[in-house]
Amino acid sequence: MSHTHHKLRSQLPEHADKIKILKKNDPHFAKLAKRYSRNNRKIQAYESGVKSTSDFHMEELKKKRLFLLDIINHILVNTDEQGNQAA
Repeated sequence: MSHTHHKLRSQLPEHADKIKILKKNDPHFAKLAKRYSRNNRKIQAYESGVKSTSDFHMEELKKKRLFLLDIINHILVNTDEQGNQAA
């Protein structure tokens, strides 16, 4: 069982500034970041023993977290430093 924190900025530290800009200026990105954070908090609660769940449910949550991280990373890679979509 891993108790590693998977906060968005710690997962993608090279994009910390863009994350902040996009969360403020892009409603779609902000929604994805919020979903990632909410999902991550659920996983942390289960891993710490605050709540219990099945192994299957935990794996589904982790897959969802990874899927959201992939989408967020794709957006970050394809935007410039001001948060504009790169050409």
